[in-house]
Amino acid sequence: MRPSRALPRFLAFCAVAGVLVAGVVAPVALGAGVLSNQVADAVDGISATLANSEQPLVTTVTDRDGTPIATLFDQYRLPVTADEIAPAMKAAIVSIEDRRFYDEGGVDVKGMVRAALHDSSGGSTQGGSTITQQYVKNYLINVVDRNDRAAQLADQADTIARKLREAKIAVQLGQTVSKEDILTGYLDVVEFTGNVYGVGAAAHAYFGTTPDKLTVPQAALLAGMVNNPNLYNPYTHPDQARQRRNLVIDAMVSTKTLTPADGAAAKAAPLGVLPDGPDIPSSTCFGAAPDAGFFCQYAESYLIQAGFTADQLETGGYTIRTTLDPAVSRIAKNAVDANVPTTQDGVANTFAVVRPGQAGHEVLAMVANRDYGTDPARGETSTNIVAGAGNVFGAGSSFKIFTSAAALESGKAGLDTPLPNQAGQCFTQPGANRYTQPYCVQNDGVGYPDPISLRDGLATSPNVAFVNLEQQVGMPAVLDMARRLGLRNTLATNDAGAKPDPSSSNPQYSLPQSQYFQDKLSFTLGNSPVSPLEMANVSATLMSGGTWCPPNPVLSVTDRYGHDVPVRQQACEQVVPPGLADSLLNGLSQDTVSGTSAAAAAAAGWHHADFGKTGTTQQSESVAFVGGVDDYAVSSMVFADGPHPAEICPGTPVHLGSCGHGAFGGTVAAPPYFHAMSQILGNRPDIPIPPADPAYLQARS
Repeated sequence: MRPSRALPRFLAFCAVAGVLVAGVVAPVALGAGVLSNQVADAVDGISATLANSEQPLVTTVTDRDGTPIATLFDQYRLPVTADEIAPAMKAAIVSIEDRRFYDEGGVDVKGMVRAALHDSSGGSTQGGSTITQQYVKNYLINVVDRNDRAAQLADQADTIARKLREAKIAVQLGQTVSKEDILTGYLDVVEFTGNVYGVGAAAHAYFGTTPDKLTVPQAALLAGMVNNPNLYNPYTHPDQARQRRNLVIDAMVSTKTLTPADGAAAKAAPLGVLPDGPDIPSSTCFGAAPDAGFFCQYAESYLIQAGFTADQLETGGYTIRTTLDPAVSRIAKNAVDANVPTTQDGVANTFAVVRPGQAGHEVLAMVANRDYGTDPARGETSTNIVAGAGNVFGAGSSFKIFTSAAALESGKAGLDTPLPNQAGQCFTQPGANRYTQPYCVQNDGVGYPDPISLRDGLATSPNVAFVNLEQQVGMPAVLDMARRLGLRNTLATNDAGAKPDPSSSNPQYSLPQSQYFQDKLSFTLGNSPVSPLEMANVSATLMSGGTWCPPNPVLSVTDRYGHDVPVRQQACEQVVPPGLADSLLNGLSQDTVSGTSAAAAAAAGWHHADFGKTGTTQQSESVAFVGGVDDYAVSSMVFADGPHPAEICPGTPVHLGSCGHGAFGGTVAAPPYFHAMSQILGNRPDIPIPPADPAYLQARS
């Protein structure tokens, strides 16, 4: 023994014992000024923190019908009440951890003195901690200080100050909280292994049961694990777990909570854990169903933008009821998978559905042939290619919607206005100087009339007519219209679809698209990164009489107590007059009848009154269909998403290759729309397309 170190520890523990026996837990009685200050300064604040801190709970994300689609958590915990814990579980933990639990006052003085004597004699360190003290320690580590590694280390430090503080708090709890509540609290907060916390989660994870149904062997295994969750993990160390379980059973026999015969039978039982590993749900949206992963991630990011923190969502025990329509989502997912298989190399097909409305735009589905995950070999991606500007090649001529809307608003053109459409023209770029190359444009195909009305141009999509119109309207007006109608986040990204980098000397990366395209007439041809979800919301804005609302994925949020939690949302805006919106919808209503998607519509047996605009980029690396029917606003986009992008070719399946002209929006992006919406609509009566407002039939300036 080394007296210089052991004696002070022995005297300190004896002092603690004396103080606690006297019932006066005042550190000053120890006569150690620094130690007294450390304890006195900490205890009251920690006691208050313990009383006010809420345990991390699992947040559940559901569809609009209340069916869970994902869970978010930092600690997998299923809270329980005292009557939801089997008597065998309570007996097992008391027998192995603290036999005098029901008689002591929060601290076992005999145990502490024994530990002090053993420690002072040079033996291995003895715990002497009661269940109440362990409750305090685990609550500090797993709840109060869970995000503070330094504080967690202090909570576990083998120091007298820490043990005194823990002891005093335990005495306070023993005086104010019932034994049943302390035991329940301990069993609710303690870690078992990995992310499993509390007996509720442990019963589910290891045995697929609830804590009130735990048998003696099951309860003994769990009670044994809390001493060292990793060492006694039944999957990684089954022999040690069995030995520890049997030790707990022996303790239960010793405390007469179990007969010797029942103890022998329990020790003979197999471990009985679930055969394929612990049943622990995914803690992120990666665990959502294939048709809900992107939606879940968008809902999570939407709430963070609304003021929630990621930590709140992972620990708050919220129920997030989303706007996801399970039937619409499932049908849309099946449609894109049929068009482009999930594991198809280098080709993505996104599909977004938004419900329009002047009070809000609810997102009903956000799917892709890709699944939201981390395994590319299985066709998964960890990037939300539906919500973000994941289509880096653009939506093609569907951007002509913005030029048309700006022209109608400015009076430069009406639906019946003839637009110059001479094949093969070169245009002077805005702000050009003598070194600026002209922008030369060809129509895709021959036989376009010159001039062509705006209405017919929206159906057949001649490039020359729209670039000419864009030049007349002006880039500021077109870009502003794109932002107002819905490309809020898209235009805030750079021309690579990422956050602008002000340190870059290349404007393509340093500027947001809203600035970068101010002098580029190519914008109307849709060759820039775009969010598929925002393009669906553009349709929703037009269908809502010109009212833009943020694409909202959340119906309600309730906290762990069932109380409603308000969600801050950006206000809706009337961005264009209703007459303009209705007129543009009317002008777009011929695409599936006589325009670029008419052949695909006929092949699909499509017969519903709708509106739409196809888009195809120059190299066919991306094709799109943006439109809507009844009260569904939709975008379907097929684009190259691999490290070696190339021309997209139609076929079964759609694939990358070199196939001449390649895919078109009408031939590859529109079919999933017809496939999905035919099933969604069924035989319900169509909602007619609104008539055009006479004020927008002819040019006014």
